Amino acid sequence: MKLKKIPKQEYTAEFKKLTVKRVQAGQSIGAVAGELGLIEQTLRNWVKAAVAGKLNSPGAKVVTPEQMELSRVRAENIRLKRENEILKKATAYFARDVL
Repeated sequence: MKLKKIPKQEYTAEFKKLTVKRVQAGQSIGAVAGELGLIEQTLRNWVKAAVAGKLNSPGAKVVTPEQMELSRVRAENIRLKRENEILKKATAYFARDVL
């Protein structure tokens, strides 16, 4: 079975700005990323871009909150499908050992 690629999540400019402000206010990147379900490196990239004044470059496409939520749900759906496949395989493996 070929694994599906998890789609790249999209975030609104406002979400990025508020998240970066939390880090700049003194919260650790790890804590903020964990709380919001982000990858730490993504947040580090946003902070670095904000310092350089390039957090939302003019060429970046505008993402609506609905698109952001849809992106998050799609990624979660694929992750859950993968977990389900692992559980199915584990169940089959252990059922074979019992018999």
